[in-house]
Amino acid sequence: MEKKSLTAVARQQLKLATLATSGRSSQTLYGGHTHSLRQTVVGLKAGHSLAEHDNTGESTLLVLSGTLVLLSGANEWKGSEGDLIVVPKARHSVKAIDDVAFLLTVAM
Repeated sequence: MEKKSLTAVARQQLKLATLATSGRSSQTLYGGHTHSLRQTVVGLKAGHSLAEHDNTGESTLLVLSGTLVLLSGANEWKGSEGDLIVVPKARHSVKAIDDVAFLLTVAM
């Protein structure tokens, strides 16, 4: 059995995101391309984003700290600490309103 602190990983990813020129950093905690489930903590600096991309499976975002907006076409969902957002099965992007860390869960 493994145990990880989401709070500690989120803090670390935010710190790494502030140092990265891209303004983002991530660490997969469980799974990956060879598994049917993947869980990744993503840190984004305020004003930075994840470019529009497809949703290849079922996925959710759990906001660990900060505030973000998930955009898909004309729709947008604002999320803050503790919010769980179901990612639409459509092209979408994520923008950090302020420094944000979230847990991305993807089921393939």
